Amino acid sequence: MAQATIAIFASGTGTNANAIIEYFKNDAEINIGLIVTNKADAGVIKVAEKWKVEYAIISKADLSDEELVGAVLEEHGIDFIVLAGWLLLIPSYLVKMFKDRILNIHPALLPKFGGKGMYGHHVHQAVKASNEVVSGITIHKVNEAYDEGGVVAQHKVSVTADDSAEDVERKVRALELKFYPEEIKKFIVKNLK
Repeated sequence: MAQATIAIFASGTGTNANAIIEYFKNDAEINIGLIVTNKADAGVIKVAEKWKVEYAIISKADLSDEELVGAVLEEHGIDFIVLAGWLLLIPSYLVKMFKDRILNIHPALLPKFGGKGMYGHHVHQAVKASNEVVSGITIHKVNEAYDEGGVVAQHKVSVTADDSAEDVERKVRALELKFYPEEIKKFIVKNLK
């Protein structure tokens, strides 16, 4: 089987990106070929430098430039895109270009607590406000709408009455770091066959 090359799209500190790169550092089937960020000061750039992974800064305005984005991804031989704390909507040309080959992780059990503006602490506060007894992560394919692509996997964690939104966030973060790389691996291997 040929090696698949992933681009990680991240807007923030790069905690998930770091876990993904570490997981695949000696993988024979999957290579991390590029990190894309929309912010010149994003912490994920330090992660890219630490692991010696090339990175590209593609601003929100640049993201609408199909030729530019397509050229960057083609130059790095990208086969799959993995979103890891990427906050911008993926443009429809990219969804078509990488049909069923873009994965995202959401810090709740979709379809609950998804959609525009539902990210990070906003999600965990909403989970607490709704008195949920379970939360978790949803790994899903990306389509043209926020958090509406087909679910690939979900992992759950219990939420107690004593948990604060920060406690929920900590529990969910632990699931992300443990399961996201594994689910990426399973998804890509299945899609390469």
